[in-house]
Amino acid sequence: MITRASNFDQSHSALLYEPMCGRFVSTNSPDQIATYFGASFEAEPLPANYNTAPTNDVYAVVAANQPTDSGSGSSAALALAVRPFHWGLVPIWAKDIKIASSMINARAETLAEKPAFKAVFRKTRCIVPMDGFYEWKTTPGDVILGPKGKPVKQPMYIHRVDNEPLAVAGLWTAWRDKNGPSDAPWLHTCTLITTAANDTMAPVHHRMPVILPATRWEQWLDPDNADLEVLQSLLIPAPNSLLTMHPVSTDVNSVRNQGVYLLDPIDPSAPVAPRPASVGTAASGAPSLFD
Repeated sequence: MITRASNFDQSHSALLYEPMCGRFVSTNSPDQIATYFGASFEAEPLPANYNTAPTNDVYAVVAANQPTDSGSGSSAALALAVRPFHWGLVPIWAKDIKIASSMINARAETLAEKPAFKAVFRKTRCIVPMDGFYEWKTTPGDVILGPKGKPVKQPMYIHRVDNEPLAVAGLWTAWRDKNGPSDAPWLHTCTLITTAANDTMAPVHHRMPVILPATRWEQWLDPDNADLEVLQSLLIPAPNSLLTMHPVSTDVNSVRNQGVYLLDPIDPSAPVAPRPASVGTAASGAPSLFD
């Protein structure tokens, strides 16, 4: 059962983001997530996923009194709900869902400017809970090359030091094919927000997800909060002491691989053997979560 530790403060100034592709871990049950966030659960449960990839369905916490279509929210007291979303934002104006694969994250510094994000930044924000995420590190002196001649990268598993869930800031929207039937179901999609890396993440990558402290959850999720300056101030690097990481098997490079063993620490001094390229496999490391 997941528990909540004391809140952490964020007092840094906002920095930057980039489009991303990567993997994270989501194994807590919807009931556990709902309890942790003080929310309700309103959908069929998703299976535990030790290797969540773009275009997978993921859980997100949203304002429950905010309709999951293109309508407007109510003025009722804020209540939260855990719901499934497709990872990869499909803007309401998109002609089809192909755009989702290039919209799996959003740069914190430009949310109010980009056409795909500025409207949802004002109205439909979410929190994506994660056990942790993977990032690929290039070690100085790498000599093992993959099939494309690039150094084999070492995957790292990154999580909170207290093993509580990461509350990653995101945006969501609903899309329906305008050329389809009028009663076609809405597709609910989301994107993750990133900012500049803190000192802990910097040796691995120059970007990291925006991780919100519990004291800011309601402020971020409140659909009546349209103060962009205040919202922007929340999108900052987490404290350096919040996260820890360790090297894991290159099995995580393939989206086909699942299981708790993917989280097991490995000996970083052992050579990283290249794996045969296959569908869903990046022999020199999966695409970075925050590139």
